[in-house]
Amino acid sequence: MTRPPTAAQRRVIDAADPVTGRLRGTETQLAALVKRGLAFRHQRPPHDHFLTPAGHRIRESPPDVVESAPAVAPATTSSTPGVFAARIGGEEASDTAPAARTREVHSAWQGLLELRRMTNRDGSVERPCGWERTHLVQAAALALEAAGHRPAARDATGQESAGYKVRVTPQPEAVAVRDPDGEALRACAGTLERAGWQVSEHKEPRTGASYLLASPRRT
Repeated sequence: MTRPPTAAQRRVIDAADPVTGRLRGTETQLAALVKRGLAFRHQRPPHDHFLTPAGHRIRESPPDVVESAPAVAPATTSSTPGVFAARIGGEEASDTAPAARTREVHSAWQGLLELRRMTNRDGSVERPCGWERTHLVQAAALALEAAGHRPAARDATGQESAGYKVRVTPQPEAVAVRDPDGEALRACAGTLERAGWQVSEHKEPRTGASYLLASPRRT
């Protein structure tokens, strides 16, 4: 276990932008988080501070629990009220109004592009950044949802609608994307490629069903 942050530090961490991890606080508070490895100061003006992967893990954990395990891509969306999470497919149908969800997703995607600009060394927004490499499932799902693809959803009876699902794989920097509709799956491939991911199509050995393997490009 890692020594938990102070109550004041935790408030700063919890108030970070849910997608970019951008922090707001006093210079003293931010410097303390940097010293603990929970934040970093961007090298280019305006020299904003962002959560490190360790800082993201703390924000995503209960206040009295801090995991010391390395960062991994979340397998499910966040259940914390008020915290944005892209739909990875297979969740219960949301009661959020479609227009409101569209605004949330658009805002999150724009925030992610800004994070790319701020943290990629050349300022490129054409390829994934470090946050996406430590949150593969969420990053790929956000790219899909922001482009208007429909995630699979379960109703109150457990019945599941058609749509994409993004899941972890044994490969360290790849996610699997599945959709029973072949045309929709190919459209997902195009979206991910435009978002800076390398995509290849494969078939399940037993069922012959097609799926995608996607990994963030480095160049």
